[in-house]
Amino acid sequence: MLIASDVGVDTTLKIIQRIEDRVAKDKYLNTNELDKILKEEIVALLMENKTKDLDDFNVPITDQPYVIMVVGVNGVGKTTTIGKLAAQFHKRGKKVVLGAGDTFRAAAVEQLKLWGERVGVPVIDHGMNTDPASVAYDAVKKGVELGADVVIVDTAGRLHTKVSLMNELSKIKRVMQKVANSVPHEVLLVLDGSTGQNAFIQAKEFTQATEVTALAITKLDGTAKGGVVIGISDQFRIPVKYIGVGEKIDDLQIFNRKEFVDSLFKNQK
Repeated sequence: MLIASDVGVDTTLKIIQRIEDRVAKDKYLNTNELDKILKEEIVALLMENKTKDLDDFNVPITDQPYVIMVVGVNGVGKTTTIGKLAAQFHKRGKKVVLGAGDTFRAAAVEQLKLWGERVGVPVIDHGMNTDPASVAYDAVKKGVELGADVVIVDTAGRLHTKVSLMNELSKIKRVMQKVANSVPHEVLLVLDGSTGQNAFIQAKEFTQATEVTALAITKLDGTAKGGVVIGISDQFRIPVKYIGVGEKIDDLQIFNRKEFVDSLFKNQK
């Protein structure tokens, strides 16, 4: 069942080992109790991977804008996730600035501008085929000028070589740091949960190219086999922050370990 849910072989074996160790110690009476142990062990595994259950769409309070750099390949729902995140922060009274740094795809720049209009937040863009680092610089600068709480910077979603990806993301970070120290505070990797093992490959590429600090897993509605969330979090030791379960703004949700594991088992029955 775990393999069929896209948890991945290594993590599945780890979960089974944990259950065997636990029942050797605690014993169990029936399959219902075993199901409960299985869920508890998966939740515990997610806790070990620094996944904390957030209460709401909040960011730490800093003396400068909290900067989130968003990475991920084209087609995973990266720009949409940024728009939805901006909407959730804005709804809670936070001042948000967006940076349209995916300058290699005209649709990404336009899409982010539309989200800005829809949500009512400023979007910094230099158009297509411009330097993403200068967009990021201007977005952080604007955030500082406006006294923004959050700046979210989009980046190119091309599947290029690790070296050029690493160089590009390092440059964006370096240039942003000219405006504000120790930014970005968060590097959020967006992955498409419906692509199963493909998402593992993308996670591997991006974690080798930059220091990813949090995950957003999208498209977990319908056919997606959600276990990929558990596998990726376990294999890469990165906390899952958000999950996308549909098209609407409110369908980007805060990740809750227990609720997620419960729903995963419900879908399997």
